[in-house]
Amino acid sequence: PTRQFSMPTIREYSSPDDRRDRHGEVCWKRPTIPAVTDMLKNPAYAGAFVYGRKRFRATSPSGLPQKTPRPMPEWRIVVKDKYPAYVSWETFEKVQAILRDNRSDYLRVKGRGVPRDGAALLHGITWCGECGHKMVVRYKGGSQYVCNHLRQQHDVPECQCLRAALIDHQVAAAFLEAVAPAEIEALAKARKMRRRADDALRHAQEQQIQRLRYKVSLAERQFNRVDPDNRLVAAELERRWEEALLELRQAEETLKGKTDASLPEPLGIDSRLRAKVVALGARLPAIWVDRAAPREHRKALLRCLIDKVNMRRGARDRAEVRIVWRGGATTELAVMLPVNGLAALPRQDEMERRICELASKGVYDDEIARILTTEGHRSPRRVDGVLLSTVRGVRLRHRIKTGRQRSRWPKVEGRLSVTDLAARLRIPPKWIYTQLRRGKLLTFSDPAGRYLFPDEEKATQAIRKLREHSIDHIDLREDQPHEEGYCYG
Repeated sequence: PTRQFSMPTIREYSSPDDRRDRHGEVCWKRPTIPAVTDMLKNPAYAGAFVYGRKRFRATSPSGLPQKTPRPMPEWRIVVKDKYPAYVSWETFEKVQAILRDNRSDYLRVKGRGVPRDGAALLHGITWCGECGHKMVVRYKGGSQYVCNHLRQQHDVPECQCLRAALIDHQVAAAFLEAVAPAEIEALAKARKMRRRADDALRHAQEQQIQRLRYKVSLAERQFNRVDPDNRLVAAELERRWEEALLELRQAEETLKGKTDASLPEPLGIDSRLRAKVVALGARLPAIWVDRAAPREHRKALLRCLIDKVNMRRGARDRAEVRIVWRGGATTELAVMLPVNGLAALPRQDEMERRICELASKGVYDDEIARILTTEGHRSPRRVDGVLLSTVRGVRLRHRIKTGRQRSRWPKVEGRLSVTDLAARLRIPPKWIYTQLRRGKLLTFSDPAGRYLFPDEEKATQAIRKLREHSIDHIDLREDQPHEEGYCYG
């Protein structure tokens, strides 16, 4: 079964409560959720006879006993291969694990829940790095990851609240990097080298055990050949024999503990299947940015590799994110977050001094914004640069006047502004701004906030097709993962 069940509309099967009518004929009815759930949880469909799946407990307020389900390891009698099986017992156990994981009841089962439609990609797998409890998603005022478990249980303030968009972007980038073909090859080589190292270490330990066994047998022979009248010699040989036995037992227990604790290595896969996995890893970035892909499918892809994500606010403008992958490997990320004001930035004093210094020398505001961006500064509402409005606001607050500002934007080589693009295509600039506002035309901008387009023929041809309604959207950003540099749809 998949991790999200939907009600069938065409196929019909019999309900478990009403399988046959009064004449003994099979009675077919439309499927219901209880019927499907009973089929998935009934071990008879795996060919097993089970007795003692439930037990009586006094859980009601009146004290009367009620039936409660037992965990699978506590079933009293399990006889496998008793009936014709629809699925194997291993598949049945996997289905039960999926059903337990689909429950989002944190207090009892601590499950991740079914991937649902929503803007937050990490819903159900986020955990608070401060108190260790599971975080929930709040969509009021934008997507946010909120830790409110202690607030609900003990009426204390919320532990932390983090914006979801930038964290989702960084985690998705780490996921796409992990499934890249180069990473898959590197992982295969690392596993092969680790297996060789483990085999060499195990071989050395086995040889050591063989030497210890020979030492024990030698001490035993020496003790058996000694004259019993030589009590001192016999005592010394007995002590050596006992020490050799103790050393052998410790070595055998150490080898057995390492063998039991070692994780089972994944089975080798066919070369054709491996080639398909590598090809899918190359195509996955393009599939990920495709608007036709549902958000619940993206969440399901993330859960295939990611076990959980721990996050905590290290500073007012920074979140420390720790990705725990399936298998136990971890990845540490530092995500920059937007803040409410300039005073919340850690380098606010340094940036203001730099703005005043450059403005006193007569440098224009847009040039100051570009210089500060290259030096690693940022605006409160922007995490990747300094806006022109930020520079102007700081300069005016310090009452620093500059010369006459530029009446035109400086020309950028290889780039077209909105006015230049409209003149080349002979279309109104207002139409371009409308497509940018609706999200149908995506492009990059400079630190001053000006939209810039690639000065290339295929980019202008794509915009013409968008104007003619031949395509639905265009993505001209250079950091998009697709083969031709731009994404059309």
